[in-house]
Amino acid sequence: MKLSVVMPCYNEKKTIREIVALVLKQPFDIELLIVDDGSKDGTRDILAELAAQYPQIRVLLQEVNQGKGAALRRGFQEATGDIVLVQDADLEYDPSEYGHLVQPIAEGKADVVFGSRFAGSTHRVLYFWHSVGNKALTTFSNMVTDLNLTDMETCYKVFRREVIQSITLEENRFGIEPEMTAKLAAKPGLRIYEVPISYDGRTYAEGKKIGVKDGFRAIYAITKYGLRTKLLK
Repeated sequence: MKLSVVMPCYNEKKTIREIVALVLKQPFDIELLIVDDGSKDGTRDILAELAAQYPQIRVLLQEVNQGKGAALRRGFQEATGDIVLVQDADLEYDPSEYGHLVQPIAEGKADVVFGSRFAGSTHRVLYFWHSVGNKALTTFSNMVTDLNLTDMETCYKVFRREVIQSITLEENRFGIEPEMTAKLAAKPGLRIYEVPISYDGRTYAEGKKIGVKDGFRAIYAITKYGLRTKLLK
C-alpha cells in the first residue's frame, strides 16, 4: 500500500526539516509531495536540499502564493499512491498517527477519514473563540451536508486516491476544507469515518495563518458548495 502525503507549505523554514523527518520515519511506502506556495523565507532552499537527499520527496513549486487550496489541488493531481493524506508543514499534527488514520481505509471500511481534534484526544489549550468558531462552522456544514462530523476544518483528511481525484475543487485558500466536505458528502455511497487525533496548535506569533476572514469565506463555501450539490441531486 503506497501512501501519498500532500504537504502544502508556505514560509515554514523553522519547521520543515523536522516535519519531513517525522513523515518519512513512518512505516509506510511514502510519496511525500511538498507543494511550496511561493515561500520567500528560504524554505525553498531547504526543500531543494531535502529533495536531493530523499528520493521519496517530490517538490512542486507554485510561482506565486495562491493559498492552501491551490496547493492541495496541485498535490492531489500529482499523487500516485493508493491512499492520499493531507499533512500541514508545521508541527501541529503528529505523523505518528498515520496508522490510526489510514486503518479504516486499509481495512476496506471507509473511503474517506477525517481526523478529529475534538473527539477526545490530547490537544494544546489555546484560543477559546477560535474553537467556538471552528465548532460553529462544523455545525453549519453538518446542517447543509447532513453529516455528523465533529471537526470539518481538520487538516488530517485521508482519501482513497480515486475518490479525491474524482472531485473538481475550486477554492484557493482555507475554503477548500468546507468545499471538500460538501463535495465528498454529495457522492452517493461514499463511506466517511472520523477518528480522534492529538493536536499541538500554534499561536499566531508562532506562525498560525488562518484568520477571521477565512471564517467568513468558510461560511460562503459551505453555502455555495453545499447548497449547489443539493440542487444538482
